[in-house]
Amino acid sequence: MRILITNDDGIAAPGLEVMTAIATELAGPSGEVWTVAPAFEQSGVAHCISYTHPMLIAQLGERRYAAEGSPADCVLAGLHDVMVKCPPDLVLSGVNRGNNSAENALYSGTIGGAMEAALQGLPAFALSQYMGPANFADDNPFDAAAVHGAEVIRKVLAAMPARTEDYRLFYNVNFPPVPAAGVKGVRVVRQGFRRGTSFGVEPHASPSGKRFLWIKGGEQHVPTDPGTDAHANLHGFISVTPMRADLTAHDALDALRTIE
Repeated sequence: MRILITNDDGIAAPGLEVMTAIATELAGPSGEVWTVAPAFEQSGVAHCISYTHPMLIAQLGERRYAAEGSPADCVLAGLHDVMVKCPPDLVLSGVNRGNNSAENALYSGTIGGAMEAALQGLPAFALSQYMGPANFADDNPFDAAAVHGAEVIRKVLAAMPARTEDYRLFYNVNFPPVPAAGVKGVRVVRQGFRRGTSFGVEPHASPSGKRFLWIKGGEQHVPTDPGTDAHANLHGFISVTPMRADLTAHDALDALRTIE
């Protein structure tokens, strides 16, 4: 198997090393792992692409590249430049430091990379490691993802439905905020919603008196409804959420047809 990996935390991120190990296990002795990752951190860029300006790309080693762009840019670079003569069978994005459960999925560059791969017709996974008191200060806070990542991907690949839609499925996988030994299992769940918390801004003044705003995330340990991703994660389970890039609210179509 030939695998392309990317992330949004940047080419030097520890989570990318974990993803490389996961991909190497999946690819097997005769497989290949190619990396095209952002040269700098791109957290929060979602599915952004560098449509209005070019991006620099540099080879750092064998099958290892850094691009000055978003995760979606990196997938495009991998498919249409770096690996154009040897396309991948699978695209993996992550392992993100921090969860991409619930509404975080809408902002996530990690998910943006997997989404772009799906739009390009390839099976793709976004992997993220929830952080919390039980793993944040560990020597390897990515332990749950490192130990269980390859197995989860294998199981999903074996079970995933045949492609029937133009918008191909991709998979959002979040590992709970516990060491690997504390993982209770896997739950296939829908995307949740954290009520009463959201992104916002925090104003600060520079020494020269200019006003700056920091984007500030909400509380991450607010439980979502049972049967959803963050609820599963906060109860010790790996969450697997099938997603696609079709943004249509299908449940609202019939009601709105009264205006036709």
